[in-house]
Amino acid sequence: MPDDDPPFDLAGCLERVRRQDQAAARELVEHLYPLVIRIVRSHLPRRVAEEDLAQEIFLKMFTRLAQYQGAVPFPHWVSRIAVTTCIDHLRAQKRRPEFRWADLSETEAEVLDNVITNENDVPANDAMAAHELVHKLLAQLKPDDQLVIRMLDLEQKTIAEIAAITGWNQSLIKVRAFRARRKLQKLFQELQRTERS
Repeated sequence: MPDDDPPFDLAGCLERVRRQDQAAARELVEHLYPLVIRIVRSHLPRRVAEEDLAQEIFLKMFTRLAQYQGAVPFPHWVSRIAVTTCIDHLRAQKRRPEFRWADLSETEAEVLDNVITNENDVPANDAMAAHELVHKLLAQLKPDDQLVIRMLDLEQKTIAEIAAITGWNQSLIKVRAFRARRKLQKLFQELQRTERS
């Protein structure tokens, strides 16, 4: 059955928002909410409520609306605000203490041990533990590095897509990804050493 809803008139909605139309502001938030919440969920700092972060992003969007010149599509502009807001929250968190083998749950330690020794494949029911372990290791990286690794390796975004979302140039993204992967490898090797000692 064909969809009878007309496409969303973003330009018209923005014009109405600039004229202080509250209904248009609600429509704009409703239209952009799926995009913003997807970014928030993929870059959510620990101990920050996703709805609070989404509200903060929309507040920044409305307060900076006069700065939007139309050089990039509006959803890309909002994406950059969302990503920057997430990075700011990650930076504001206290520096985490050194990550140790003892910080792992029993299941995570078993998964990591299986990966290290390569004796057998990680059972499918340990996938969640492996997922948590990856996120614990990622949490040890700087916020910008976390973001690059999450987008490149976990979300499978291209360098060009990351550049469009973050506003960073492609060379910077490649360098960040290289350094972040080296840092992850070092953290992994440190865990191996502490486990064997």
